[in-house]
Amino acid sequence: MLTREQIADLIFQRLQSEKDNLKNQFQNPNQINSCIVDDLLPEPLAHEIFNAFPAPEKMGEHRSLRENKKIAAQLNLYHPILEEITFAFQDPRIVSLVEEITGIKNMEPDSKLYAGGISLMSEGNFLNPHLDNSHDSERQKYRVLNLLYYVSPNWKEEYGGNLELWDRGLKYKQRTIVSKFNRLVLMITNKTSYHSVSKVVHSANRCCVSNYYFSDEPAENEDYFHVTTFYGRPEEPIKRFLLPIDAFLRQSLRKIFKKGVVKTKHIYKR
Repeated sequence: MLTREQIADLIFQRLQSEKDNLKNQFQNPNQINSCIVDDLLPEPLAHEIFNAFPAPEKMGEHRSLRENKKIAAQLNLYHPILEEITFAFQDPRIVSLVEEITGIKNMEPDSKLYAGGISLMSEGNFLNPHLDNSHDSERQKYRVLNLLYYVSPNWKEEYGGNLELWDRGLKYKQRTIVSKFNRLVLMITNKTSYHSVSKVVHSANRCCVSNYYFSDEPAENEDYFHVTTFYGRPEEPIKRFLLPIDAFLRQSLRKIFKKGVVKTKHIYKR
């Protein structure tokens, strides 16, 4: 099994080879800042990572009107390759190169994996349009970048479970990025980075390795704070009514309880 340093070597080489292309993708002013690199790792390694994913029942669950998915951050409970690939993205060389690609300076990876780690979506699972929590678990740093690495072999667009970026807001059609095998997506997170995951409609598991980078400075020209804020899809009138109320109540509570009412369990406890 490769170590995280060896995996980081491979990621670095692949990103470096596509650096100029990725810069151009990410800095497109007409869309949510994002870029895609396919064939990130050698295929046998990507298959090894996928095969190491735990069964859904061995993971935590987020299930509500907002979302339905399996998650895990305590990676030492699972096959060690999952910890190695996750923390490979936190290698200083990778962080520095991603800063060059995105133009976002002074980023820091999150060793606690707050809201990161691994996720799994099976048939019927989804993630409604939302803005990510603006800060880390201690509300000290801004979340500025998502790194999403997909490892489900032969995944097709018609299976659902695809990343959706609402470039012009929720009143307009979203841009779909297929959760293609061995694909890495970098995506800014700010006050307008609305994104979602379409409902899985296939009897297979969509598996993803997630990292988030943080910074002392926001990915905006001004300070801001918001909890993870969900919205209904255009075809979901009930959720479009209920989820803004839910967001308002949770945001109001966070103004009183700065670190939340309930301490998050979605972190890596060493």
